[in-house]
Amino acid sequence: MQPMPEDMKARASQTQRIIDWKLEKEMKRIVILGAGESGAGAAVLAKKEGFDVFVSDMSAIKDKYKAMLDSRGIAWEELHHSEERILSADEIIKSPGIPDNAPIVSKAIAKGIHIISEIEFAGRYTDSKMICITGSNGKTTTTSLIYHIFKSAGYDAGLAGNIGRSLALQVAEDPHAYYIIELSSFQLDNMYDFRANIAILLNITPDHLDRYDNCMQNYVDSKMRIIRNQTPEDSFIYWNEDPIIKRELKKYDIKAIQYPFSELKEKGSIGYIEEGMYHLEKPTPFNMEQEALSLTGRHNIYNSLAAGLASNIAGVSKEYIRQSLSDFPGVEHRLERVATVGGVRYVNDSKATNVDACWYALESMTSPTVLIIGGKDKGNDYNAIKDLVKQKCRALVYLGADNTKLHNFFDGLGIPVRDTHSMPDCVAACYELAQPGDTVLLSPCCASFDLFKNMEDRGEQFKTLVRNL
Repeated sequence: MQPMPEDMKARASQTQRIIDWKLEKEMKRIVILGAGESGAGAAVLAKKEGFDVFVSDMSAIKDKYKAMLDSRGIAWEELHHSEERILSADEIIKSPGIPDNAPIVSKAIAKGIHIISEIEFAGRYTDSKMICITGSNGKTTTTSLIYHIFKSAGYDAGLAGNIGRSLALQVAEDPHAYYIIELSSFQLDNMYDFRANIAILLNITPDHLDRYDNCMQNYVDSKMRIIRNQTPEDSFIYWNEDPIIKRELKKYDIKAIQYPFSELKEKGSIGYIEEGMYHLEKPTPFNMEQEALSLTGRHNIYNSLAAGLASNIAGVSKEYIRQSLSDFPGVEHRLERVATVGGVRYVNDSKATNVDACWYALESMTSPTVLIIGGKDKGNDYNAIKDLVKQKCRALVYLGADNTKLHNFFDGLGIPVRDTHSMPDCVAACYELAQPGDTVLLSPCCASFDLFKNMEDRGEQFKTLVRNL
């Protein structure tokens, strides 16, 4: 008798897990911590699958999610955690924004309650193809570009993860044949049996180290979970020039077909740029002129190569890949041109929440730049952008509740600086400092939660004030 192929083994294993869960669910109590997009979606799927469901959130729950839970008869609480109700769970689905050292999570771990992510839970109830994207930078752009390609080609695809709608909610009520999923390290931490049919690892640079005991290897290990459970039937796309990825790959027995890419053709690269041409060697040879790509800048070359490879592997025709790489409009809050006022160009890069993202933004600047930087520091090392700041920046405007670390690092460079603690003051300072022909760049290097609801709120405030200048 011939051995069972790996892909059949994986399907059989997944089928058995689902059967096991269906047999047990009569006595399964699932508690969901966090009632945002992922938590509310997980609750809907859990209820549909017959579980006893309870949702708890330490913050106020948005009205739209309360209505979603109420309409389906799902019990919930806000502004506190009822320990007795939570710690009676057979399994907990945790929002990725809640750290493991949160008191209620620590107690659940101590009690031995299994904790998973919404993505892990949703993966148990679908056989759809999963295209999963992670990396310290470029995730949202690459995910959005792949989704744009798939939809333009007429594929039945859903957008999920860090962007789009909850994967669990889509699996429950609006299923698709393909899911394009942006995955953060926090989501990957609580994924165990989930399998990516196409896994994309764009890069690994320091980020969120405050959540990883300030240990880079802990963060790296989280990112590498993207290839967990892959079989020889799956595909793994990664940046061939990333030193951390190259080092880490030696530690893993990778079963998936590998599709490395690089800016220039290197040994083993399947996707690359050569003599002004964009090339994909496999699985179907494809090329187009680099200048026809809608996204510009070095970082977007990587994003476009990864997206093209994923689409090619999925069987999207050359016609649609070429068209979509040419007409993709870009992503809001990522090097988004806002307006030109008094000869000064204003650019919103609020999504740049780490140093490496700011480096790429500065590297793409072709005019003297007034850089807006600051926010909730995540253990940042600003040495990576020091030389670019000296080369390209006319001035720095600090925007944060506490700008002490920025003053200590940048004030000695001899560049004019301004200290601000609100977006109106920040934009006013930029307007005063910038000269005709300059660029004002909001690329903060930091999280937004010290002064803003989120990075979108930060970007929207910036755009509104700039347009009112």
